[in-house]
Amino acid sequence: MNQLTSFLDEVATESHLRVETDLGDGFVRLRTDEAERRQAAHDIRTNEDMIIELLRNSRDAHARNIFLAFAKSGDDRVVVVVDDGDGIPAHMHERVFEPRVTSKLDSMHLDKWGIHGRGMALYAVKVNARESRICCSAPGKGCSLYARTNPDKVVEKADQSTFPTFILKDGGKVTVKGPKNILRTACEFALEHRSSVSLYVGSISQIAATLYEFGCATISSVERAFGDGRQDSAVVKRLAFARDCQEFAQIAHELGLDMSERSARRIMDGEVRPAPEIKELITFVDQREQAAAPAKTPRKRTSGGIRFAPEDLSRFKDTVARAYAELADAYYLESDPHIVVQKRSDALHISIPLYPNS
Repeated sequence: MNQLTSFLDEVATESHLRVETDLGDGFVRLRTDEAERRQAAHDIRTNEDMIIELLRNSRDAHARNIFLAFAKSGDDRVVVVVDDGDGIPAHMHERVFEPRVTSKLDSMHLDKWGIHGRGMALYAVKVNARESRICCSAPGKGCSLYARTNPDKVVEKADQSTFPTFILKDGGKVTVKGPKNILRTACEFALEHRSSVSLYVGSISQIAATLYEFGCATISSVERAFGDGRQDSAVVKRLAFARDCQEFAQIAHELGLDMSERSARRIMDGEVRPAPEIKELITFVDQREQAAAPAKTPRKRTSGGIRFAPEDLSRFKDTVARAYAELADAYYLESDPHIVVQKRSDALHISIPLYPNS
């Protein structure tokens, strides 16, 4: 009995189970599942990495419209992606997060971010996220996916408010100015797929408002008032079937967009503006025109020549956020909106979107 115990202790350790062959001198050949686990963990190091994987996943499911909501929940980052793609059958809602599970048996997609279609994207999300799940999906109905990450494992850029600027240079080359944050990731994806995908990005409440408007525009008022086909409708249209704020909040919860009934009421009353397509917000600067323009007469240096250090602007933005928090609490607004601080000519411009608290 003691010999059996010793044998099991020797071969059943976690290290042994991860190794296919011991090659000696400290070298081993990992088992396939362990190598894949490590590959998945490497694939996603930041929230920006995770979001591009989720957007590519929706694209490969033939989605024409993708709705990306992201918000902070304490220290965690919450991301919800809703699309009108092919959808996932109920019995596969958990299995799609397993390694090598893919619907792309005969196809892989090679794009600027690498190869997609190995069946590892959602597994990588699962390995790195605190929580990941398919909220609702069915074949032909689209999908809503929820993920929650913690900065201890999945980091993100500290500046999530700066919107990127795209600069057109000689030879048609485009460069991007701005931090590689979630907004920039979404913009780059939207431009890459501008002819085939419409991408909407915003807070939880703003994306709920966008889905509500989207559904109302595509479902008749009679069907909304008397129809009983919410579960049979596309995921992206379901909020339009809400008859009151309580039902709206319940449907939003089913989509992974948790919010209060108060926020639901404000959306139904039109107090929350839907998000435009993100590509409509992108600014292009044609450097070729600037180079061809006649030289300007030198003028006296003003404050427009000041260049603020990024860390100083970041601290200033934190101060603005703290000052705004009390006002947000009094008026039931989100206390952590995407505050934008930009230097323009001789002024600092501060923009604070007014989103209702979810």
